[in-house]
Amino acid sequence: NGLIITAIACDHRLHTPMYFFLLNLSVLDLGSISTTVPKAMDNSLWDTRDISYAGCATQLFYFLFLIAAEYSLLTIMAYDRYVAICKPLHYGTLLGSRACVHMAAAAWASGFLSALLHTANTFSLPLCKGNTLDQFFCEIPQILKLSCSDAYLREVGLIIFSTFLFLGCFVFILLSYVQIFRAVLRIPSEQGQHKAVSTCLPHLAVVSLFLCTVMFAHLKPPSISSRFLDLVVAVLYSLVPPAVNPIIYSMRNQELKDAL
Repeated sequence: NGLIITAIACDHRLHTPMYFFLLNLSVLDLGSISTTVPKAMDNSLWDTRDISYAGCATQLFYFLFLIAAEYSLLTIMAYDRYVAICKPLHYGTLLGSRACVHMAAAAWASGFLSALLHTANTFSLPLCKGNTLDQFFCEIPQILKLSCSDAYLREVGLIIFSTFLFLGCFVFILLSYVQIFRAVLRIPSEQGQHKAVSTCLPHLAVVSLFLCTVMFAHLKPPSISSRFLDLVVAVLYSLVPPAVNPIIYSMRNQELKDAL
């Protein structure tokens, strides 16, 4: 992620809408990993396994902020690919520099608002069922297990509402890729088809993995919850996408390889 940020920032040939969004994605990926992994490593190395109440709230806020903004940005990137492949003649008009900045700002703002609502709602609950979280970072489902008030249903309702918003974004992404694949099938060049498909399919796979694991982590019934299952699901949505994104977007990208 650091190399991608440096390459895009320093190489003027990569100052295009696609790489502008990729730059933002790399910043978000780097931030989300930095929010959870360093503290988990510190606890593991020194065998302390503790975090303050304020530290937990701060970690939760920044993590939610970054992953919500990332999902919004992935939706925008699907639109970017749709316009590039299906409406190439209108690409410069629909995705001018001002439009790109506005869309990126909207992604960051939506992440901030979502994180603020969830964090404030979660930490307004009385927590009186101990102070132990069976997770390597502060996660809403684990915090709700400590609540002794029916008011936790407010946060559950907010999670369900957020899930519907995420599903709406996913449907938009899916429809964008349906249109992309239809356009790809009309490309006479086999190389052009391969390039378009190899760019879009990994993107769709990461989005699907992220959404499915987030929904499962936050909506699964307590009856099927276990420490090992919770840990695996948390790793799949918090660590795998940020680690895989730079590989997906750089492995088959010759322009980015040349810049590096």
